[in-house]
Amino acid sequence: MRVLGVDPGLTRCGVGVVEGVPGRPCTLIAYYVVHTDPDDDLALRLLHLDRSLTDLVAEHRPDSVAVERVFSQHNVRTVMGTAQASGIAVLAGARAGLPVQTYTPSEVKAAVTGSGQADKAQMTAMVTRLLRLAEPPRPADAADALALAICHVWRGGTRSKLAAAADRVRRGGAR
Repeated sequence: MRVLGVDPGLTRCGVGVVEGVPGRPCTLIAYYVVHTDPDDDLALRLLHLDRSLTDLVAEHRPDSVAVERVFSQHNVRTVMGTAQASGIAVLAGARAGLPVQTYTPSEVKAAVTGSGQADKAQMTAMVTRLLRLAEPPRPADAADALALAICHVWRGGTRSKLAAAADRVRRGGAR
């Protein structure tokens, strides 16, 4: 399974692509950080982010997209930009006909490090180790996006199978 992970942000949006199957090490395909200028008009920034993510989805042809779920932050301005970027990421995946799954930061941390309370340094170290990289992915936005993709490979497959089974039961196909 190939997964495109997105750590949403309006100024810096991390994107990571990995390939793998549950229970096995993932392979790094690529990672990026999409930048927008905080001085630019909001509409132009969102359009740039949309075009960039749409291009990356077309280039890497993932099977699914994993996006960090926006959580409440103290700075309302920051959370608004993050939420807007998250919506663009979900839209880019949906527009391509891909399943999109969201994960909370603690879900990703638990999947990658074993602790939902891991800090940025622990996350980056584990992503580096799990993907067998010589150097840590920088900046942290890229490492976070790769962690999201790894989390989805390891956990998303199970979620998808459960959802498909529940759908079959609802339609009366399996009991």
